[in-house]
Amino acid sequence: MQKSLSLLFFSLFLCVINAQNSDIKNPTPTPNYRAAAKFSPTNLAKLVHSTSVRPHWLKNGNRFWYQYKTSEGSQYYIVDADKRSKKTLFDNEKMAQWLTEITKDPYDAQHLPKFDFEFVNNETAIRFYVTSTEQVDAEPSNEDADKETDTTSTKKRKKEKPKKENKVYHFEYQLGGNGLTVLDHKKKEKEHWKKWANIAPDSSIVLFSKHYNLYWMDKANFLKAVKNEKDSTIVENQWTQDGEENYSFGGSGRGETNEDKVKNKDKRKAVRGIWSHDSKKFVFQRTDSRHIKDLWVINTTSSKRPTLETYKYHMPGEDEYYKTELHVFDIPSKSSIQVQLDTVKQQSIQVYREPRLKSSYDDDFAPALLLSKKGKIYYNTISRDRKKFDICVADINTGATKVLIEERFNTYIESRPLVLLNNETEMLHWAERSGWAHYYLYDTEGRLKNQITSGSFHVERAIGVDEKSRTLYFTAHGIPKDQDPYYEHLYKINLNGTGLKALNPGDYNTSTNMADSNAYFVSNYSRVNTVPKSELRSNTGKLIMELEEADLSQLMAAGYRFPETFKVKADDGITDIYGVMYKPFDFDETKSYPLLEYVYPGPQTEAVNKSFSVRMDRLDRMAQVGFIVVTTGNRGGHPDRSKWYHNFGYGNLRDYGLADKRHVAEQLADQHDFIDINKVGIYGHSGGGFMSTAAMLVYPDFFKAAVSSAGNHDNNIYNSWWSETHHGVQEEMDDDGNVKYKYLIDNNQSLASHLKGHLMLITGDVDNNVHPGGTIRMANALIKAHKRFDFMLMPGQRHSFGSMTEYSFWLRADHFSKHFLNYEPSEIDITEMNRDQPKSKS
Repeated sequence: MQKSLSLLFFSLFLCVINAQNSDIKNPTPTPNYRAAAKFSPTNLAKLVHSTSVRPHWLKNGNRFWYQYKTSEGSQYYIVDADKRSKKTLFDNEKMAQWLTEITKDPYDAQHLPKFDFEFVNNETAIRFYVTSTEQVDAEPSNEDADKETDTTSTKKRKKEKPKKENKVYHFEYQLGGNGLTVLDHKKKEKEHWKKWANIAPDSSIVLFSKHYNLYWMDKANFLKAVKNEKDSTIVENQWTQDGEENYSFGGSGRGETNEDKVKNKDKRKAVRGIWSHDSKKFVFQRTDSRHIKDLWVINTTSSKRPTLETYKYHMPGEDEYYKTELHVFDIPSKSSIQVQLDTVKQQSIQVYREPRLKSSYDDDFAPALLLSKKGKIYYNTISRDRKKFDICVADINTGATKVLIEERFNTYIESRPLVLLNNETEMLHWAERSGWAHYYLYDTEGRLKNQITSGSFHVERAIGVDEKSRTLYFTAHGIPKDQDPYYEHLYKINLNGTGLKALNPGDYNTSTNMADSNAYFVSNYSRVNTVPKSELRSNTGKLIMELEEADLSQLMAAGYRFPETFKVKADDGITDIYGVMYKPFDFDETKSYPLLEYVYPGPQTEAVNKSFSVRMDRLDRMAQVGFIVVTTGNRGGHPDRSKWYHNFGYGNLRDYGLADKRHVAEQLADQHDFIDINKVGIYGHSGGGFMSTAAMLVYPDFFKAAVSSAGNHDNNIYNSWWSETHHGVQEEMDDDGNVKYKYLIDNNQSLASHLKGHLMLITGDVDNNVHPGGTIRMANALIKAHKRFDFMLMPGQRHSFGSMTEYSFWLRADHFSKHFLNYEPSEIDITEMNRDQPKSKS
């Protein structure tokens, strides 16, 4: 008996020793808050500068300029693609010398001010402003000059010392020259008019909205308004008489509190519409939302009294719907007509516009133009259930309309801009009718001529058309079968469907910017685990020159390590799922790391980076705390694959992606011993906030902790466009022949009793996108189910949390550290937010 007891005690002793050895072999990491703080957005801005070339195309020739910043400072370049030349726009050393000599402020080549260039003199010179530290007497503003001059208050002001302001230099530099010319010392005018003025292409008339109606003024009066908006001699002309709130001709007040609406009621406001090329017609889309119910948020922090913000918000399944009219205003006669639309149908309308020239992107004045130059209005309509899509054309003079192309599908239909070509006798139409997105060639009577692209790949959009050679340039995904199907590339193909060719091939994700001539394009390329590079190519795919390679030297010196890509299977065991794994930069494979999944379910996108990005707060930084963080796709996610993949979640908008998220985590744990499958957390924002909470409730024994921010937990009160599109709404006719809309969707709060893990909910209290009511309903259900959970309200914050984004990061870090790393910060201060902040100010 004694011997048996001894053996029993010895066995128990060995078990304890083995358990201790096991813990030593795979210890849980210690939270590393300092590492996470090191890679905050503020600190990253000091480590990483430019990662891509953004070309500013010029109007003369195939030329562009760009700025590129490295750890040595900013350089400005001008590229002439035809001449295969790349030169600095100016010599930084000389520019610093000239600025120092003229302004008397010290400059050097590495620390030039940020320039905002205007090309002038047939693009042979640039102009820019520099503000010096020298104080001079302030010039009286136009508003002051317009006031009466013989008042007591004015006389009092005359006795006061004149106001001081910093001296401004308006410079001109002749490209290749040897000095700067000072044009004047006038400040760059504040362009207040941009907030309200819609200028005709020929500059003859300016349209704007006031008191919900359409107004106009001529050029002379507009120039008065540019100088002084309050000039009492400005003549304004009212065009319409029947505008009213929520049925207006421009003047949206979205984002204004009720008090601001009253304060701004007499101001000029923008009227957004589209001009005919000859400036004689103006097309305006008027929306009647008077019958749409109101929604509200209360801003308690912005002013002395909490203020109410009221806005129209259509929720899924509601019988009412927005009513749209298309008005055509004739400028010479000041008359108008309406396009003949079916006003009974519940539908959305979009008027096609001419693509904006790349060389006009820096222009102050670039009016929106109709797609057609021949007196036609091309537009599309899509039914409320998004299953019936028509491309239509209307006569701009009579409003008579006809349908050219019809698309029908049993799930939602998506679209891309229509392209006109060959003197408006042909058009390119994008559709997913084969289950993959492709372009089709039609004549402008709506007759199909041929399919242009075809195959098991996704065409993203047309970039340009060479009408002489009848060549289409377009971006696409999934053509090379040996690489990640999300990688985007530029291709060309003949309009008869032959001659498909990749123009920037390679195992990278690319972003392209093509010249207006379609002769050249800038290609920025990288993966999440490569240094971003930029190059210039011709429309044949020939490499013209390498432009830039991002300077990541300081980032790498700080300890940064690239994440890792992976491919696994979806829960069906067939579908490929692509993801990215982020590890702590001090990763130790002998440790046992909790796994966190950062999620955004789509269906309009997925939260999986494909290119290198310096936006690290939700991924790289979270990993530094002491976690393995992964982002993956899921069936029903990204639209850049097949329509089957994209529409997988149709009719099941809560649960469709959860099985894939769980299965991915299991596969990764099977492949990597350093992942602790018993500590799986999940977090996300907006749709990701919705998904992360749903995961905790649908798989309560698998997901152990979550942080859900700004989540649309109850899609019955989220906007109808997203909910009815991606989940579906059923049209039903009642006994009287009236169409009703049936919308049934699962919400998160119905599963509140399932919660077993540790959940944190966060919302902004003035979120007018995903209303805070969704999160509050979730909290209400959890309280009624007697559940413990954490809740945080972000005061005064909209959907993105704005200035409180950093605070929300540390809430998330604390939550997962407490429940997975056995560490709960006890300090009142968030030291990581305070450590690098100067204390000179209160």
